Amino acid sequence: MKQSMLLCCKLYISESRNKTALDLIEQAAKLDPETVIVNKFEDRAYNRVRYTLVSYIAHDSTGCPIYSPLHQTVLAMVEAAYAAINLELHCGAHPRLGVVDDVMFHPLARASLDEAAWLAKAVAADIVPVYLYAAAHPTGKALDTIRRELGYYRPNFMGNQWAGWAQPEALPDKPNEGPTMVTRSRGIVMIGARPWVVNYNVPILSTDVTVTRRIAQMVSARAQSRSEQDRVQNHVEMLAAQEGLDVEKGYFTDFSPEMITERYIKLISVDSDEV
Repeated sequence: MKQSMLLCCKLYISESRNKTALDLIEQAAKLDPETVIVNKFEDRAYNRVRYTLVSYIAHDSTGCPIYSPLHQTVLAMVEAAYAAINLELHCGAHPRLGVVDDVMFHPLARASLDEAAWLAKAVAADIVPVYLYAAAHPTGKALDTIRRELGYYRPNFMGNQWAGWAQPEALPDKPNEGPTMVTRSRGIVMIGARPWVVNYNVPILSTDVTVTRRIAQMVSARAQSRSEQDRVQNHVEMLAAQEGLDVEKGYFTDFSPEMITERYIKLISVDSDEV
């Protein structure tokens, strides 16, 4: 049964203010009716959007993965993003190194991490230049490590903004896929596969970038469980209080794997009924 072997792709694109660009990207996502955008998270200050897509994975007679509709859908969305967005004209309060900044694959239902890594590498072969990370990388190199090596976390505009392509056109480290020279209007892409992660954001009420960044560095991590939210919230509140700052209640940026699987099945069923 297709719905028992599912993969999820979280596609992070450096744009959230240009509705026309987002409409074109979302139109491209309709390439295959069995690939569905189950969630979308936008942040105008970050000027960044994340699409959560789901589809099935098919295998050959030996059990090896051979096909997922996610592959061509993700490529279509990437090409639409490149056609509609120029990184040189982009500015936002979130680090990024490309128009398509991150493509992260997760296993859902009965799918495995190896299958997610297979799809990540298949997609990477069609998008260049690409740095692979986590289960898709030959040695499991962490995403944060690669980003730090490439200067991802260093703002280059107004002290707390990222604008244009700020790195050398010749990359210091050879990508896993593609040339070492960068097209400035597109930048580079990170593609990986990892177990499900939970992003929980806690807003700190301050304009002091140095202080908020210091707190973030002491706390920032991707949790494996939504049950850890109270621990994260309390930790941020404690650190902020030491600086004389207040914080707001945090929020999750996506649904749980179970909720995403359920939404996918419902959306597929609706589409099938309409046909």
